[in-house]
This record gives sequence, structure tokens and C-alpha cells, in this order.
Amino acid sequence: MGKVECTDVIEHLFDADRIVASFSSMRRLFPASDVPRGTGGVSPLATGAALSLDASAQNWITQQAVTSFLVLKSGQIVQEGYYLGTGPEDLRMSWSVAKSVLATLFGILFEDGAFDSLDDPAVRYAPALKGSAYDGVTLQHLLNMASGVVFNEEYLDPGSDIRRMGRFLGQGGAMDRYAQERMDRHAAPGASFVYNSVDTHVLGMVIRGATGCNITGLLSERLIQPLGLEAAPHYVTDAHGTAIVLGGLNLRSRDYARFGQMIAQGGAWQGQQIVPIDWIECLNTPAQISPDDGLGYGDQWWMAADPRPGEFMACGIYGQYIYINRPARTVCVATSANRRFSEDGVFDQAVATFRRMADA
Repeated sequence: MGKVECTDVIEHLFDADRIVASFSSMRRLFPASDVPRGTGGVSPLATGAALSLDASAQNWITQQAVTSFLVLKSGQIVQEGYYLGTGPEDLRMSWSVAKSVLATLFGILFEDGAFDSLDDPAVRYAPALKGSAYDGVTLQHLLNMASGVVFNEEYLDPGSDIRRMGRFLGQGGAMDRYAQERMDRHAAPGASFVYNSVDTHVLGMVIRGATGCNITGLLSERLIQPLGLEAAPHYVTDAHGTAIVLGGLNLRSRDYARFGQMIAQGGAWQGQQIVPIDWIECLNTPAQISPDDGLGYGDQWWMAADPRPGEFMACGIYGQYIYINRPARTVCVATSANRRFSEDGVFDQAVATFRRMADA
């Protein structure tokens, strides 16, 4: 795909007549790299007694342009539906749910000793960032979106940094270079929470620098193959083959559910401890509180403004969620093509739906 053509696709990706199909066909639209699932069998997901959707849940599905909704109770599927012409075999764009997946990989590698301390500076593992605004930012700052680096993530503003970044990538730019060229700070590292997708990319650079491996291979070996997914995921990449770890992962809905269920089980899956239990135990303790809406954030996972014990979630733009409630043994997966994602109350309505499923 040529540079001009790719930029045009990015600009029209979210048009009302394209968005649903786009979110299930990113590989057709952009460069992509497979994440091998390995040769092992598919891990089973049992079916339990069906959980009916009440009128509020049904209205939520319609109003928020939900394309798939799965609920697991004690590891069993009790609700599964596909909407707006999509189906169970679609590989669905994660958007920022991918951030939580990357942070999970980081937790595995941290336990392995790939990094000495969360207080290590990012430039120790990604020296190309020396002299940039990321010089002086630690690994913990990256995990908690507290780098202090200027980045405007207003998705609906054509002049925002996130939109300019998309055009930069569409013109063949390298994501690593984009990170290296960030030069301005709005605050000292660690001083405040401001959501910044480039922080996640830099975390990916750190992982690559510490291990000498690309993210695709590491994710395959340490997470994807042990999970026994139905289908090989893929990452959208930049023109240079670097995975867009801040939001470019694509999986089937049932495979998002397998990942979520593994997290809900304390990092264990099929008799194997995939993710260190200590890392999981930290995920519903917010390190940062958003000043805009009171939501909690830490280690690239979200918590509601009124969090319940053991409740946290991975969230992506346009309505992508993996909701985990460990005490209730409930995992909810929702994918959406909700062009009204920024309206007041949208997040709260999703959480309310998930909580009703957990309480049922």
C-alpha cells in the first residue's frame, strides 16, 4: 500500500459506513505481522448455563454499536453474541486493550530479571531516546502513564498529536523515530497522570532493548502459545515492521476471553503459571487517578472511579473492553465500533453492564 493511499485509509477508517468492517479487517488495510500461536491444541472454553441479557444490556449493545459480547463465569461461557454482521472468526482490533497485553508481557519479563528495577531509566534499555523528553523517565513512569511528555490524545481533533502520529505513520514514518522526536514536557516525570500512547510504545522499545528480541516473537513465546488460542493474532505494524504495541493487536473475541480468564485466575492457565501472581495482585491498586474522571490507572490497566475489590479492566477506544472481576469469577469481553465513545456516560454504562453480569 502506498503512502498516500495508506494515509487516506487512516483518515476514513472510522467513517460510519466503514468502521465495523475496518475493525475486523485491519490486516487487509495496513501492514501487519503474525504472532504465531504455535502447534499446540486449542485450549477448551466450556459452555455453562446461559445467562440472559436484560433490557438494559440489550439497549447497551444497540446504542454502543457492540460487535461482540462474551461473558465467562468460573471459566465457562454463559453469554456469547456477535452483532452488526460480524462473527466469531473475526480477528478484532484491540486498540488500547493491547496496552494491557504488553504490560502483562512486561510483568513476565520483569520476573525473569530482564530489568533490574522499575526505577531504571528507560534510556538504559532504549539509548536512542537520550536527549529526548523521555530521557529521565523511568519504567514505572511508563507503566503508569506519568512520563510528563507532551502528547495530545484528543482522537476527534484533526490537529491533535494522536491524529498527526497516524498521518506520520501513514506516510511511512517509523514509530521509534516518532518517540525519539518527542522533546517537550508538561510536567516532571512522575508528577502527574496524563494518558499518552507513546509511553506504551517506549515501553515496547525498552522490552526490545532489554531482550534483543522483537515484541511479536516474545508475545508468541511467553503468552500466545501457552494460552492455546483458536487463531494466530496479528499486530498492525509501521512501514518498517515494528509492531504498533500501543493499540495494533488483533485477536478473536474468544481469544481475548482466554487472556482475560488467565488474568482472572491469577496468571495461571492449563496448569501453568504464565504471569507471576505478584504482578496480577497489583492490577486493581491504582497508581494514578485521572483528574478528569476519577478513574484509576496503573500498569496499563484501568479501574473504575468506584472500584470494587479485585475489579479492573483493559480498555480501548471505540468501546473495546476486557473486564475482570476476580471475586465474582467473571470475565466480560466486549468489542465495539462506537463512534460516540467520547460522550459522557459511555464508560459508566459499559461498567454497569459488566457489573450486572458479575452480580447475576
